[in-house]
Amino acid sequence: MLSTAIHLAATPPQLLPARELMAFTLASHILLVPFGVALPLITLLMHHRALRRNDPVALKLARRWSAVMAVQFAIGVVTGTVLSFELGLLWPGMMGRWGDVFGLGFGIEAWAFFLEAVLIAIYLYGWRRLKPWTHFWLGVPLPLAALMGAFGIIAANAWMNTPQGFSLDAQGKPVDVDVQQAIFTPMFGPEYWHFVVAMLMTAGYVVAGVYAVGWLRGRRDRYHRLGFTVPFTVAAILTPIQFMIGDSAARAVFHKQPVKFAAMEIVWKTDTHVPEYMFGRLNSDGTISGGLKIPQLDSILAGFKPSTQVTGLTSVPAADRPTAVQATIAHWAFDIMVTVGSLLILLALWYAWSWLRNRDIPRSRWFFRCAAVAGAACLVTVECGWITTEVGRQPWIVYNQMRVSEAVTDTRAESLWAMLGIVIVVYVVVLGAFLAVILKLRTRWRIADEGIAAQRAVLPPEADTPYGPRSEPEPAAAGTAPRGGSDGTPGGAS
Repeated sequence: MLSTAIHLAATPPQLLPARELMAFTLASHILLVPFGVALPLITLLMHHRALRRNDPVALKLARRWSAVMAVQFAIGVVTGTVLSFELGLLWPGMMGRWGDVFGLGFGIEAWAFFLEAVLIAIYLYGWRRLKPWTHFWLGVPLPLAALMGAFGIIAANAWMNTPQGFSLDAQGKPVDVDVQQAIFTPMFGPEYWHFVVAMLMTAGYVVAGVYAVGWLRGRRDRYHRLGFTVPFTVAAILTPIQFMIGDSAARAVFHKQPVKFAAMEIVWKTDTHVPEYMFGRLNSDGTISGGLKIPQLDSILAGFKPSTQVTGLTSVPAADRPTAVQATIAHWAFDIMVTVGSLLILLALWYAWSWLRNRDIPRSRWFFRCAAVAGAACLVTVECGWITTEVGRQPWIVYNQMRVSEAVTDTRAESLWAMLGIVIVVYVVVLGAFLAVILKLRTRWRIADEGIAAQRAVLPPEADTPYGPRSEPEPAAAGTAPRGGSDGTPGGAS
């Protein structure tokens, strides 16, 4: 308890607002990441189907998804740029000392970002200006650029979790940097594939959820069926794969970051035959309140046998491990992620059973209700994954090398709180604008699909927007009345 008190006394006052500011911006930005990483691939799958089967409905979906992809990318530019500045402004101790070791990951992400921007521009430009297959193949690098951006960010984060590729001189500064080792750290593989598959799943379930809602509202046309089936199939196929990858990633944490694993599983003392707690709360004295206790399961999951020894939080001094509150937060985030993943497997099996049995999607309204909720549930798990990774590593910003309190800026706490308030207002406006644009596009597309003549006179058809030139009205021939009624209205007054 004395060491904990000393550690808390040494905590600078600006640490809390700096962490809150970084947490808010990252939590906001990460909700857009699945669409930046995965929506290009899902769009290209639909585009390929449209060209291969000469399917105008699939082509319409691909074009509309590409418009959403462009709007999302523009919003991601804002939120991502803020995060880039915050790394240097809020955590100068980390960037100043360790930037030369792991900074290449951010460089890779920046190059991928600019490449993706160029490729999105080419893809949107090509809808009405390139031959169909030429246009498609020019879009194929888009998902690769997105994956390269994810590569850079995850490489940096994995290094923070398992730092390597350097030596320390007499002053404790990193020297003799090995870039290859700094990028391909022990946690890079598990983190990267877990992240990429999570992004694909999330985007698939969210996009499918939009059309599931339409299905529940009575829109049973082929447009909604196809818009649901393609992204949902991608997500359903990846769901059991992700469950296995996630299990492997958790086991990698067990071996490489045992104290973080102890926080994720709220294990207090090192022992064998350790029980698994579903939820529950860790108290400061090591007792656990609430939750569902499953005997020996934690040891079995960690090492495939009850005699597996699991490292506890008390294996390190109190100042070098997450607090009881932090451990509980990481534990709940991890359990929510696992619970949602398990439920999604059941949903995917329901979908697969119906397809294998009837060669058709399920007709139950409960299935579509669950599918509509699945997208939001996936976004929750994305947030939980980030919380598990970052909170479970506390108090280290670079695991076992630098504390968060050592990396934080010297800026006054009052200024950081004010900055947080400004950022919240800006993000509300930006995300509100994003939703307004998406709703505007939805309205335009619905008007185009319903063919409302009076509205079409004011709002050009979707086929000419948002990526191609708007068609100009044909001039009336000399001596003839305008099209429509004698008063010039479409169809005349009635």
